[in-house]
Amino acid sequence: MFLAAILLLATAAFGQYPCPGWTEKQSLSPDQWGYSIKFESPESHLLLVTMRVPTTSALQVQLPVWNALYQIRDFSQHINWVRAFDATDKPVEVRQVDKNTWSAVGARTVQYEIAAVDSGPFGAEYNPQHAFLNLAQVLMYPVGNTSGVVYVRLLGIPKDWRVATPLQGPTFALGDLPDFCADSYDHLVDSPMELGDFHEDAFTHAGGQFRVVIHAEADDYDSGTLLDVLKRIVAAEVDWMQDQPFRRYTFIYHFPREMGRGGMEHAYSTAIETSAGRLTDDPLAFAAVSAHEFFHLWNVKRIRPQSLANIDYTKENYTRALWFCEGVDSAVAEHMLVRAGVTDEKTFLQRLANAIQTLESRPARTTQSAEESSLDAWLEKYPYYRTPERSVNYYNKGQILGVLLDLAMREQSHGQKSLRDLFQWMNENYAKQGKFFDDSEGVRQAAEAVTGASFAEFFRKYVRGTEEIPYDTFFQSVGLNLQRKQLVTAYAGFSAATNFGPIPAVTGVDSGGEAEKAGLHVGDTILAVNGHEPQGDFEEQLGALEPGSVVRLRVSTRDHAREIKIRTVARQSMELEFAEAPGVSASQKARRAAWVRGDSEAPQVH
Repeated sequence: MFLAAILLLATAAFGQYPCPGWTEKQSLSPDQWGYSIKFESPESHLLLVTMRVPTTSALQVQLPVWNALYQIRDFSQHINWVRAFDATDKPVEVRQVDKNTWSAVGARTVQYEIAAVDSGPFGAEYNPQHAFLNLAQVLMYPVGNTSGVVYVRLLGIPKDWRVATPLQGPTFALGDLPDFCADSYDHLVDSPMELGDFHEDAFTHAGGQFRVVIHAEADDYDSGTLLDVLKRIVAAEVDWMQDQPFRRYTFIYHFPREMGRGGMEHAYSTAIETSAGRLTDDPLAFAAVSAHEFFHLWNVKRIRPQSLANIDYTKENYTRALWFCEGVDSAVAEHMLVRAGVTDEKTFLQRLANAIQTLESRPARTTQSAEESSLDAWLEKYPYYRTPERSVNYYNKGQILGVLLDLAMREQSHGQKSLRDLFQWMNENYAKQGKFFDDSEGVRQAAEAVTGASFAEFFRKYVRGTEEIPYDTFFQSVGLNLQRKQLVTAYAGFSAATNFGPIPAVTGVDSGGEAEKAGLHVGDTILAVNGHEPQGDFEEQLGALEPGSVVRLRVSTRDHAREIKIRTVARQSMELEFAEAPGVSASQKARRAAWVRGDSEAPQVH
């Protein structure tokens, strides 16, 4: 534990993963573990990876089967061939052990060709415009060993390209020999790389240096506006946590003209993809995903559950805490948007009401708990699992539980303790001491330590259990009622869900309806609605259309895209909204104002 604390402190001091004895462009000795990645053919997306390992008589190497997304993705599907050589560069026999493991007895060097064809913040992509590398998709590691200093050399980079990464190394292109380093494979693959002729901005805050890298068409974004929003979000979150555990942090943004795929957090960086169209249609989307991913540098990357303390790249890694790691992260992000002046109380409450409406529309809320949804994250790639009758979304329910836990803590402490105190306590007692919390139990214990009150029933009913949530009871302390209105909305004859990521998948098609007649099938994905990217709650987006209008959908079936038209019909639906409770008091209004901003209340209020 002492060593873990020392490592954490060293990491915080450098503001990036440490690399003992690091010097740029040094030669690799035979006893050092290192890679070269040669950018061979942008048109065919091919990378040539050469891996040097310390002396070994029975070498086995493997490539992860998953990373970032909670899905088995089998990155080895992109490997064309594997070769190995001994210390004298003579070929060594390579035998494949399983789908992601190779054996090469006596080898000192392993070489393989891999195609980088997965776009987005969770992928590895190489084309004539740029390269983005989630290194877990590209770099093998010796079986059973992910510790020890490891080096990376990049070869064949176009002369006008630069490199952006949180790894230690040069911050500018050095021709064919930019070297980077990390103190372990785990830390190496937690450090994405963006290569290209990208746009770059920088700013400082509270002694921290922030690098903002954007790969997009210049006409598709306003860097000044985005930078202003980002500065305010960073300032709000650093102030809220009273902590800045780094010197340097890198934001990597992609704004493609096709569908965006969300964001991925890292300890000293984040990679975020939002479509250019959505930047225009929904300006808040950029701020919301940035606030969510930046707060992950505390929640998940440092305040980390025990179940995810050590990553096994060869199989599913189960945790009951994703409702907290992702969902409560979203709850905090909503407060940060208010603190940053990006949204206001009205928008905050409207977005919260929409989140509750999404949960209330899923019958599975009475059969699947937040913990079970966390465990079942590995099933999200299957269309049926995403149906409203089968599952709830741990992002969605977790966000709501974060709000309710915050309100309950305020009630138990007469407004003096809140979600902010919970995270600061966990940061001091777990992250800064190199410890991990015990999934949901660890969160409960932290809430009780902060407030001195019991939260056993809260966690039994709403985290481990599936009891219906008495919303008005929770929101009474801030003088709000949750009201339900019946509306007539448009319906297109099918249902769709987006448990993870922005792309809705069709989960049900009405027999004999217009959608079935148009050729829509369960499992199809919706790429566009009337020429625009699907946004937020997909069914709510369709419901905003006029009944009887024709909706144009761009649909993908097994990567084959097509256009279909469906005439909508009218149906009754429910809409939730917050309203001020009758007879609301000054103290309730004061608590509401503090709650929306994520502040504790002043003692004199009571």
